[in-house]
Parts: sequence; C-alpha cells; structure tokens
Amino acid sequence: MTYSSLRQVSTTLLAAFILSTTFAAAQAPQTHSTGEGSILAGAKGHLFGDQYNQHTSATQPAAIKPEWAALIGEYGSEMAKFYVLEDDGQLKLLSGWFDLEILHPKSADVFQLPSSGPHGAQTVTFQRDAESITGVEIGSVVYKRRPFDAPGQVFQITPLKPVPDLRKDALANKPPVESGEFRKPDLIELNKLDPTIKLDIRYATSRNFLGSPLYLQPRAYMERPAAEAVARASQHLHSLGYGLLIHDSYRPWYVTKMFWEGTPPEKRMFVADPAKGSKHNRGCAVDLTLYNLKTGEPIRMTGGYDEMSERSYPFYPGGTSSERWHRDLLRHAMEAEGFTVNEDEWWHFDYKDWKQYPILNLTFENLARENRSSRP
Repeated sequence: MTYSSLRQVSTTLLAAFILSTTFAAAQAPQTHSTGEGSILAGAKGHLFGDQYNQHTSATQPAAIKPEWAALIGEYGSEMAKFYVLEDDGQLKLLSGWFDLEILHPKSADVFQLPSSGPHGAQTVTFQRDAESITGVEIGSVVYKRRPFDAPGQVFQITPLKPVPDLRKDALANKPPVESGEFRKPDLIELNKLDPTIKLDIRYATSRNFLGSPLYLQPRAYMERPAAEAVARASQHLHSLGYGLLIHDSYRPWYVTKMFWEGTPPEKRMFVADPAKGSKHNRGCAVDLTLYNLKTGEPIRMTGGYDEMSERSYPFYPGGTSSERWHRDLLRHAMEAEGFTVNEDEWWHFDYKDWKQYPILNLTFENLARENRSSRP
C-alpha cells in the first residue's frame, strides 16, 4: 500500500469516528449490513482495501430509479463524510466503513432509516434548491452535499503556473537517464489496429484537468504487444455489447513534466513523478473506458476521467450498482490481457512488460513523420 493510500485510510478512520459522534439520535447496538446482494457481502469485501468483485455477474444490474439519481453522492465535511448510494435496487446510506443502512422511502425526498440500524429510526430528508440537491437532514442535523461530478462535467484544477510556461519549461528539460537494456520501441496506433476503438484524447482538447490542450494531435499510440492486448480486450467486450474509448495512452515525457509542475502537491498522487517517468512514457499504459456499441455513448462510471478524488479509486463504494458493475467489467477485460489497474484511477491500466521499454519523449508529430518515412 502506498503512502497516499495509507493516508486515505487514516483520514477515513478518523472520519468514521467523527461521523459516529455527530449523527443525531439514540444509537442502537452496532450491526453491519452484509446480506446477499450487499456491497459488503462476499467477494466485494473491503470497501477501502484493494479488493473488488472478482466474480462480476454476466447480468447487468438494473438502472437506478430515475427519482433517486439526483440523491446519489457524498455528504458532510471532509472529516465526517458519508455516502448515499444505490445497491441491489435499494437506496442506502454508508457511514464510516461498514455501517450500510437501507433508506426506506416515505416520499420523493424523505426516507426512514431502520430502527435496528446503528443510527436508529431517524428521518432522512434531502434538501433542494431550484437546480439540485444541496444537502440532507438526518434527525436535526443538516449535512451539505459535497462537490460531485455530473454527466459531461470535466474535472479541472488551477495550474500552479500558466500552461504555456509549463510547456516551455518542460521542453527545456530532458527525461531521466536510465541504465540497462530495453526493447526497441515499436509504437503503433490503437485505432488503426482495431477501428472499433474510439478516441476521446482529452489532452488534445481543453477538456482535461489543466483546462488547456497539451497535444497538437489526438492520437493513441502504444508499444505493439500492449496495443495488441488492448485490441483483444476490445474484441472480448464486443460480445457483451461494449467497445473501448481511449482517453490517453503513450504520453511524451515532457507532458508528464507539465502535469507534475502544474499540480498542487496534495494532488500529486494522481500524476507521475517525472524524475521516475511514467508507464505512459514507455507506451505501456492506457487510460480508457467503455462505450455502448449500439448507441456509441460512453458508459457512466463511479467518477469522471482524471477526477482527483476518491471517486477515482477502483474500489470506491459509492455510485450505483450499474456504475460499479461496468467499472469491474472493464477491469476484468483488461486484467485478462495482462494489464493491472492503477490503485488511484479506475481508468488507468499498466501493461505487464512496461519495465522492458524505455522512457520516450517523442511527440506525436515526430511519430507520424517516422511512420510515413518507414512506409515502402
């Protein structure tokens, strides 16, 4: 477990304690919801560990009731946070690590906690303004809703330096010097290997966490064995009605340098240290998600791409059954082909042979010229 993961666990433990003391009303003896179908049951195990459902059902969970969709989210302060989520067709409240209670509907925005649960038979009332849910009242205490990602929303930060300055500084630097023997790079484009693989290269647009284009072209290269493995995962997913949508793959080292220098230190767990290089720089990492083959629409997951929050963790317990099921489905397909999911990002997968390839700093324009010159 990394330092960032340990810090997250410590914070969550403290949050669990504070939340248990701030919830109003009499406390019943502690019980844990671990019945069949619960996200705490069976292989779904540890909510904040490195476990996930290794036996995803072939049947996609039903969609959440439309009237519940707006209620899903995180509430409370950073040190006393809890979740409203959908699980097994029911709306539930998860506080601390293991207190999962069913919210029994009384009206559109009013629910009742069970009398047998740890917080007693309290009334839960969601609060709204003209546009959205703003908070929830439990007993006599109001908890504000935390920031959340909406469909189509792009997570962004304010860079520590203007992006043009980041680019200038990064291009003036060089990647770390490596020792040892590496395979000769052989970068190929994913969508040319498999035309059903769609591209949404966010760093070629302003729809990314730095809010500015970083690539001049929307391309997706990977080392050939890794690219072929992605194509095999794509073909497997076709049989289930899904395709792969690529957000990023090979990334020149200078862009990793821009990420690091532009990101506040407390968020750097989500970006690679340029002093070590990134698996993206080696052409052996890919950021991707699923899309519906029939409609062409991206599948909604538990959090948005490049979102620097715990919603990005591949074991995040919130959201809906459908979102968690699709997240696990993507992971199954990629891990079957030799990839490993990043511990902080559900969309990021590293190929098993990444250590055998060097850090590269070739731009997409250079790669395109090399490919043209190598054609007979």
